[in-house]
Amino acid sequence: MIPGTRGPLGTAGPDFMASPTAQRMALHRAAHQLLDHPKVLDDPLALEVLDPETAASLKADPRQSETSPLSPKLRAYAAARSRLAEDQLHRAVAAGVNQYVILGAGLDTFAYRSPYPPDSLGIFEVDHPDTQAWKRKRLALAGIAIPPQLTFVTLDFQRQTLAEGLAAAGHDAGRPSFFAWLGVTPYLTPDAVRRTLAFLAGRPAGSGVVFDYAVSPELLDATGQAVFAALGDWTRQAGEPWLAVFDPDKLVPELHALGFGQVKDLGQAEMNQRYFAHRADGLGVGTLYHTIVAWV
Repeated sequence: MIPGTRGPLGTAGPDFMASPTAQRMALHRAAHQLLDHPKVLDDPLALEVLDPETAASLKADPRQSETSPLSPKLRAYAAARSRLAEDQLHRAVAAGVNQYVILGAGLDTFAYRSPYPPDSLGIFEVDHPDTQAWKRKRLALAGIAIPPQLTFVTLDFQRQTLAEGLAAAGHDAGRPSFFAWLGVTPYLTPDAVRRTLAFLAGRPAGSGVVFDYAVSPELLDATGQAVFAALGDWTRQAGEPWLAVFDPDKLVPELHALGFGQVKDLGQAEMNQRYFAHRADGLGVGTLYHTIVAWV
């Protein structure tokens, strides 16, 4: 992610300037553990990676995380997209994939609670150096050990190629990999997004990716456009403006043209049917984001 100033969870210290959007999504994932039953994403470390003051405050009053009427839907989406990535990773591992790359990892905790033996799945966390330094400080303060199968890959998506960063970190480009790319594409230019997708489409057969994107606002209804404007204002004020939006009807054929053989686009209806059907609390995702599962 693009570096920003300290956001709502900004206690990392002036020498570690973390992405505000990464901080906010970490808060949503943590709040999901306390507020929502049943949980879509069971992440016992989500609270642990927050700074102690924020975690204690959230435990005392989880509803304080709901800073706007949009918060429940954002919390639902933060949980659902991570769950989808982990579900698809399971499919990949079952098929023999043994490399997992998390692009724009933020405070994702999968590597520290992975159910797979260390020698069966190598994990690469790719992120901007500022966000990565902040995360490593959070892990140290929380007493969360860095597992042997994890490699940190420091990368600025706007200035370096993913191929260069992964190669330097020991990733084997000749073997299939599974990629999770969540909460990143809106903050990159459309050209940068397409370059990364072309790289992913060129991975060996059996590789796959889960990524999400913001839907072009003209395709949203009036409520969706108002949500888009509100969130866009927040990210811009946080120093991380949205740069890329996409039309699902155009993006899916483009992915096929790049070389992905299987592409599934999940919008509001598909995500809610998959993860939020028959809930008594009415929790569910909104229309602003779509999530794609694509396989080479």
